[in-house]
Amino acid sequence: HQAEVVKKEFAGSGAVFVEQNPQLGTGHAVLQAKDVLAGYTGLTVILCGDVPLLKPSTISGLIENHKASGAPVTVLTTYPADPRGYGRVVKDAQGKVSKIVEERDATAAEKSIGEINTGIYCVDTPFLFAALGKVTNNNNQQEYYLTDIVEIACREGFTVRSHIAPDYVEVMGINTPEELARAGQHLQNNRKNPV
Repeated sequence: HQAEVVKKEFAGSGAVFVEQNPQLGTGHAVLQAKDVLAGYTGLTVILCGDVPLLKPSTISGLIENHKASGAPVTVLTTYPADPRGYGRVVKDAQGKVSKIVEERDATAAEKSIGEINTGIYCVDTPFLFAALGKVTNNNNQQEYYLTDIVEIACREGFTVRSHIAPDYVEVMGINTPEELARAGQHLQNNRKNPV
């Protein structure tokens, strides 16, 4: 969305751009960076472009948690007042993430889960692209979901960790005038009452 505007804004920064065309899902979007990251064995942090209130300290916490856990995938999660519309984080009896289910694909029991996926991840890069190569579009949207790498990791015997964002507002997607107004109100409140 508005790729040329983004490229212009970052001109001269050294940023490398990849574009997803056609748009076949979030997993497919990340897969577009495979050639650019070929040979890179470090961590990849995947962010959403519609979360401008995300704090650097939350990203740092996600990375630190990921490094300490030894897991190939760490998901940033949170607990909004109303989880409707979001993918749910399903955990096993030990509290480990077992899968993420998009709401439109969720059962009634899964929809009752309050912990949601923010769409933000820290992933070991070699694992990321190996797992994305196994993702299919066998779902209600016929898209390649990035969330499927969680279930792939679990199926292959890896542990997947979650890192909880302390404040839902900082990971709230802003895509409508109502969400923009809510974010603006949050910023105004924080200016009046700094932490």
